[in-house]
Amino acid sequence: MIYQNIQPGIFLNRPNRFTAQVITDGREITCHVKNTGRCRELLVPGADVLIQFHPDAKAAGRKTQFSLIAVRKNGRLINMDSQAPNQAAWEWLSSMPEFTHLRREVPFKNSRFDLAFEHRGRQGFLEVKGVTLEENGVARFPDAPTLRGVKHIRELTEIAKEGMDAAVLFVIQMKGVSRFEPNMATQPEFGLALKEAAEAGVRILAMDCLVSFDSVLSLTIDAPVPIVLP
Repeated sequence: MIYQNIQPGIFLNRPNRFTAQVITDGREITCHVKNTGRCRELLVPGADVLIQFHPDAKAAGRKTQFSLIAVRKNGRLINMDSQAPNQAAWEWLSSMPEFTHLRREVPFKNSRFDLAFEHRGRQGFLEVKGVTLEENGVARFPDAPTLRGVKHIRELTEIAKEGMDAAVLFVIQMKGVSRFEPNMATQPEFGLALKEAAEAGVRILAMDCLVSFDSVLSLTIDAPVPIVLP
């Protein structure tokens, strides 16, 4: 996944979930924050951030010409765009010929899953979760309670019990983590649902990402990360 028109900035504050004040090119500007999660450990005053300039903002009806895409934390570059994991997952699965008939946002039963596919003749569904929370090298999800996330995990469990492929992919939007764990301190219900899903045959995947910035900013799913379930 590639972002054009990227420039550095310094984070000042976050007046609400959707906007941030950033200094770039010596001026203070308002950015759209492409992540409505808490991100308290990332968006601290003085943090180095990367923002995207949208030259067609007015024509597109955008309220601001800038979006906050990434942040540096202790030298690690973290993509915090909540829409990026789905696109990265699409690109990743598309590169593997054994996965065919890829579709996005597919309704099934009482949910809408991020991706549907066929794998070796079997129908499958994949739910994608972006991970930006890192503590002492451990990646965790969620950073805030998610009832929708629990619902999706439980429905994937039912899909697996019916003999179809079911998987949840945690896209860790950074490099350099040692393992992935569900965030039991924030939402034990999600962690227990994930454990039950694994026991029912749902594939639990965690992949880290290469996040690089030169003239453009890129995000690419890279390598599997060990998973520790409760």
